[in-house]
Amino acid sequence: MNAADQVIKQYREQISDLDVKILEAVNKRIKLVGKLREYKESQGIGFYDPAQEDWVITYLSRSNPGPLSDEGLREIYGVILGVVKRELGAPTKA
Repeated sequence: MNAADQVIKQYREQISDLDVKILEAVNKRIKLVGKLREYKESQGIGFYDPAQEDWVITYLSRSNPGPLSDEGLREIYGVILGVVKRELGAPTKA
């Protein structure tokens, strides 16, 4: 293996490690949101909260140092929020 191939291999290993961490984080998020949903339902509170979703996006936008753009962040979290709701069998709108 030449030096360039070794560099590529190292980058790919680091990227794969991050992909596993992202997957773990998404699975943890689904579990936590599921627990939150159970609690809210036990208290007679509706699950879907568009204001909270807006807050999450705003908070993350302010916390984002880049290089991910605000548009990219909104797109990624739109997908994440939608997938979490779908995985939990939750409605996506009030």
